[in-house]
Amino acid sequence: MKWPDCRVLVTGGASFIGSHLVDALAARGAKIRVVEDLSSGRRENLQRHLEARAIEFIQADLREPGVAQEAVRSMQVVFHLAADHGGRGYVDLHQAACAGNFLLDGLVFRACHQAGVEKVVYASSGCVYPNYLQTDPDKILYLKEDMVGPPCDADNMYGWAKLMAEMTLKAFHKDFGMRSTSCRYFTVYGPRGHENHAVIAMTARAFAKQDPFVVWGTGQQIRNWTFIDDIVEGTILAAEHIDDGTAVNLGTMERVTVLEAVQEVLRYTKHQARLEFHPEMPTGPLNRVADNGLAKRLLGWQPKVPFMEGLHRTVDWYFSTKDRAHLRHLDRLLTERTVRS
Repeated sequence: MKWPDCRVLVTGGASFIGSHLVDALAARGAKIRVVEDLSSGRRENLQRHLEARAIEFIQADLREPGVAQEAVRSMQVVFHLAADHGGRGYVDLHQAACAGNFLLDGLVFRACHQAGVEKVVYASSGCVYPNYLQTDPDKILYLKEDMVGPPCDADNMYGWAKLMAEMTLKAFHKDFGMRSTSCRYFTVYGPRGHENHAVIAMTARAFAKQDPFVVWGTGQQIRNWTFIDDIVEGTILAAEHIDDGTAVNLGTMERVTVLEAVQEVLRYTKHQARLEFHPEMPTGPLNRVADNGLAKRLLGWQPKVPFMEGLHRTVDWYFSTKDRAHLRHLDRLLTERTVRS
């Protein structure tokens, strides 16, 4: 894949991950179109590209008639990131909204096939992995790509939609030869992130000097938070190296508990507060960590940013860009996508 002058569509390109992907593709010389409904994405994430007239921007909902066909027209590569999505505080509480992704993904993939798009790169998720594998935080577990069923047991409606989209792309490759790959993202964090994701939520609580400092769950949930720069690099490498619909994990293999992350946020921000645990709140699986061996073999990819370094960079961004007014709706920010300060 040669990126200079390559015609590329990024759906959801003003979102957290999407806008960072646009930055990276622009730096490689790609000709970029973004389609975005701004339900959670922000125009300011693309401001320098818009001011320079370096990208084409379409504000539209891909689920509306004709939008997907127009969006993919004349494109060579489509990075499909658009989705009704959020962190644990969103996907657990908005099942009907996440069900809209079945329609969204199907429309985009069909339009890509009809338009003769050369390559589709799909933003999937660790949520495709069976829930029953992830119940014991004391078990040393690394999720490998072939652990995705049968029996399938995806994580809520959001996970099922991601899994069905992966299967659809594999079918399109088998039946029509459409080149594609799926990138299973594991707990992405970094600058431009949203408060309905755990790392930004912790940071927001520290910024607001919350005391008691609320922690959802027992704090023993294990994650492998993966920094945005590593995710973007892996996504582009997948576009360059995988054609047959293969899904690949993009995640670190660091095992970090929620409590460890909270404690570091408090230490780094010098915020002293009593911890208050809420096990009744959405917590997700107790043990979700990727095995990234396949990405290393197929892509030559491995994460470069250790969690503590990425956490500090994320906290620094948040504290330098937000103001108190942004947090007046903090409770809603933790569970919604569209709250504006």
